[in-house]
Amino acid sequence: MSTTDPIADMLTRLRNGMAVRRRYVQMPSSKVKVAIAQILKDEGYIEGFDVIKDRERPQPSLRIWLKYGENRQPVLTGLQRVSRPGRRVYTRKQSIPLVLSGIGISVLSTPKGIMTGRQARRLGLGGEVLCYFW
Repeated sequence: MSTTDPIADMLTRLRNGMAVRRRYVQMPSSKVKVAIAQILKDEGYIEGFDVIKDRERPQPSLRIWLKYGENRQPVLTGLQRVSRPGRRVYTRKQSIPLVLSGIGISVLSTPKGIMTGRQARRLGLGGEVLCYFW
């Protein structure tokens, strides 16, 4: 399966997996996806993730274990892709967006790697706004 926007594909798989209350979702792996999964794990939105190398396929798979709260409600209630291949969105260090007045997180691609908006603000870095989670 070929997609033109792998990050949007990742977010769609997360959204669909949470909608049907799956234990985990699986997708092709990449360094960017693993970095986003690490941020989600650090912020407490997912239980964890595994990178699975299969002998039959040349590309490893990324398995993300979803996290649910009371009454099997997903901890990650919303997500949004901001910068797309057709419309890139960049921000300066002074204008890094707050998601839901600081309740959610923004994920940025900076010269120092992929990080949350809070980390980028602390380090004084701007960059491309990849997505929002809340």
